[in-house]
Amino acid sequence: MAKRTTSFTCQNCGTSYGKWAGQCDSCGEWNTLVEEQNADSVPKGLGKSRGNTIEFVGLDGTSKETPRLISKVKEFDRVCGGGLVPGSAILVGGDPGIGKSTLLLQVVGMLSDSTGCIYVSGEESIDQVRMRARRLGLGDREVSLASATNVRDLITTLEKNTKAGVVVIDSIQTMFVDTLDSAPGTVAQVRTSAQELIRVAKRRGFSLLLVGHVTKEGTIAGPRVLEHMVDTVLYFEGDRGHQFRILRGIKNRFGPTDEIGVFEMTENGLMEVENPSALFLAQRRGNVSGATVFAGIEGSRPVLVEIQALVAPSALGTPRRAVVGWDSARLSMVLAVLEARCGVSFAGKDVYLNVAGGLRVSEPAADLAVAAALISAQNDEPMPSDSVVFGEIGLSGEVRPVGQADLRLKEAQKLGFSRAWTPGWDRKKKPRVDVGMQSNEVEHLGDLIGLFSPSGTSSGQRAGAA
Repeated sequence: MAKRTTSFTCQNCGTSYGKWAGQCDSCGEWNTLVEEQNADSVPKGLGKSRGNTIEFVGLDGTSKETPRLISKVKEFDRVCGGGLVPGSAILVGGDPGIGKSTLLLQVVGMLSDSTGCIYVSGEESIDQVRMRARRLGLGDREVSLASATNVRDLITTLEKNTKAGVVVIDSIQTMFVDTLDSAPGTVAQVRTSAQELIRVAKRRGFSLLLVGHVTKEGTIAGPRVLEHMVDTVLYFEGDRGHQFRILRGIKNRFGPTDEIGVFEMTENGLMEVENPSALFLAQRRGNVSGATVFAGIEGSRPVLVEIQALVAPSALGTPRRAVVGWDSARLSMVLAVLEARCGVSFAGKDVYLNVAGGLRVSEPAADLAVAAALISAQNDEPMPSDSVVFGEIGLSGEVRPVGQADLRLKEAQKLGFSRAWTPGWDRKKKPRVDVGMQSNEVEHLGDLIGLFSPSGTSSGQRAGAA
């Protein structure tokens, strides 16, 4: 019989220790070590018994491709790569109350017309799920509901159900395996529960959707290996103060990564937003200093969003640098380049930067738009209201080209913009497509400062910085 031993596992990062400690040495979190029982039954080596021979096949073989399940929720299907792949496992994470359960209930409600759907809730009763379904207008959909948390019972039921095409588990942190002594939500329980459910999904061929809680850092709670076990990881992002919700693909074995789907939270549930650029710019006011329009790329979709900056005198010894929706480290870099290479000083001033609409921008192409917003706020000179900006900034002040420039310009031109401030074009590559916009090439940040200094001080600033 296997010997029972005790270990202390961090519930934040999954690191195991032989004894309890107040702080995890791996992730630095306090009071996250929980005692768990584990079976020390691993034999020393493989012994003398021989295994079975594995049969290898070539790459030139043909395999029957199973058609995807289309949910008719276009934004969800887009992020998944065109629909759900039978036998795949998808992990959906997000902050509490952001709308994960609402989204998945809408998805299975639409999929119920073409395949059998099962919705298992470990957090709510059946009556509560029915109440939400009626509010969403899905009360007459043929979706099988259950309120259960025992993984053994779930697997036994799913093995007998041959009509299920999609199964939703809400959430994986509430599931437990009765052979483990630890409580539901611990690292061992989450890992084992997910492993058993994914195994039966692969064997039976149904799509498995797992809802995962997130920590205060925004990562999915439980062991990091959980994200490696599944085929797709989706994060449902959004700000409580905005009605917009962003479904972002972090990992996808069957489609593009970093794809986004945009939803709007309404009284009737989550509504799809087919043109997010128009929605993000709906409240935009022209001729305001410190505001620029950035032409970005999210996955395969061009998205235009407004970047706002505010520069104000500071009464503090160390001025504040507040950022919402962008990387604070890149803001520090842009401020340093503006001061060292272009002579624009922000000393003694608070700097606030905001990406309007609740979208989080991560690509380096936003550097030039951020710099334009900062210079506009510093000089109290508005950018032209019919212009968009994009480009990456180097430490020497040069503006570097970014990918898919034509796609960005076409989206801007479609929304009525007539001018663009872009990086210099590489003449060795194919010529830029003419989209009917006036393109102003910016090779150095000093050229951008000249926009706000018609007297031509930019060349002197650049020479002095050099």
